[in-house]
Amino acid sequence: MQSELFAQSNLEKQTTERFVVQNPQMLRVSLGEDVLAVKGAMVAFQGAVAFHHESAGSMGRLLKKAVSGDDVPLMRVSGQGEVFFADTAGFVFLVHLDGDALSVSGHNLLAFDASLRWDIKRLKGANMMTGGLFNMELSGTGTVALHAVGQPVVLDCAQQPTHVDVNAAVAWSSSLQPQVVNSMNMKSMLRGGSGEAFQYRYHGPGFVVVQPSEWDSGVSGSSGGSSGGSGILGDLFN
Repeated sequence: MQSELFAQSNLEKQTTERFVVQNPQMLRVSLGEDVLAVKGAMVAFQGAVAFHHESAGSMGRLLKKAVSGDDVPLMRVSGQGEVFFADTAGFVFLVHLDGDALSVSGHNLLAFDASLRWDIKRLKGANMMTGGLFNMELSGTGTVALHAVGQPVVLDCAQQPTHVDVNAAVAWSSSLQPQVVNSMNMKSMLRGGSGEAFQYRYHGPGFVVVQPSEWDSGVSGSSGGSSGGSGILGDLFN
């Protein structure tokens, strides 16, 4: 049988690395130690692999998840073998943490080492109209896999204030304290608005990753809130 489908670039990569970008839109993780992933992100696996709901782990995180519009339903992946992850054909990028931290939009999270610490953070100036009230902060030593809609750009926020649409921000330095700002004015509202009402405002030493697309408010991908699994009720019973 012959086909360009069987080109070397489409075959599984042979490597001993744990996290591997199999192709620009797919991640492969070799198990041994557990990995946490967004529910619904698994597309294939080989070997003896088990998937279990990951609870909030503490009452504080559970309460944050309960009031968060960006609840990220996680699953724990364990066993021996290889697991392939993808989400909405997004472009996959790996970030290696070495005792530092990274803030991530829940829509753009794919998977991360279970040894990393995670928590849900509320953004300064957020209210129920913004849609982007919370983000996830990951810290410690390990690897985080993100996915972006299209090829992202990394912006330096140290030189001047940087404003990013709340639905286009992928991740940013945890040292930055973004504030949700509203650029809408009364005159614009009376004329129908600009469609660009809310942004994150970053300023200080650090970076922000921006994708060339905006998530819809009702995004229904695997990381889209309660659509990914049992959510808060599942946490209450675990």
